[in-house]
Amino acid sequence: MTLEDKIALGSETAKAGFANEQDVIDHFNTWRKDKLAQSWLEIMGYALKDIEFVKAVKVRGSYKADVQVQIQIIIKLKNEIDCENLSIKLVSNPKGYNQIDKRWIKKYVELWKIDPKTEKVLKHFTGELSPYIKHTKDKRRMFANELTPQDLKRVLDFLKKNKILIITDILKGRGKFSAEWFLVILKDKKDKTVKPLWSLKPINEVLNFYNGEVGVTKRGSFAIGKITIQRKGGDNGRASANMLQFKLNPTLLIKK
Repeated sequence: MTLEDKIALGSETAKAGFANEQDVIDHFNTWRKDKLAQSWLEIMGYALKDIEFVKAVKVRGSYKADVQVQIQIIIKLKNEIDCENLSIKLVSNPKGYNQIDKRWIKKYVELWKIDPKTEKVLKHFTGELSPYIKHTKDKRRMFANELTPQDLKRVLDFLKKNKILIITDILKGRGKFSAEWFLVILKDKKDKTVKPLWSLKPINEVLNFYNGEVGVTKRGSFAIGKITIQRKGGDNGRASANMLQFKLNPTLLIKK
């Protein structure tokens, strides 16, 4: 049995396509006649017979980075009102990595109290600061395996000490809009007749799944478990290429 066959057997399929995240909101807002939304609500622990109404809206001004879309779902039960925050990832490549968070180093310094020496090393890594050795693979920046042993250890020690905080911030967020659920939808970009696959998981299960050992990848990036930490790159040479980004493969949640 191929991996694709296993995915098809082990995953629910959506009956309608997903052009964008608004479609997820529309599913929730038509939950009474929408089997897919009913499945999601049941996964979230709700008995459909107890629900009076559901209202889903896109969250604006949340703590999360702009590369993630979040919606807030208000559920009126017979005796109370519940509120659920859901982070959405729509992807089209089952084997590709997807950007989950990106910011300038200074923003991460504010979030995680990164010390000045580690901050400087990370800026050499992203290209905000030029390489301090000659003959690097990329004249604009340094890869992790090009750092001095002392500098490499400094970054790895920081990641090991703070990995729970880091993973939680980039996937869950903070405050009243912090995500409680993570919805991944895998859609075929070329053939819209192919039914999308999806996975809806509690955020704590997602955090545990992607967490793991801290290290350096074969390509010279940093990693925490299944999460890759690298220079953003691209952007046609604009300064924003020197941002730090976190990437993961969301469809692993469908395959697990």
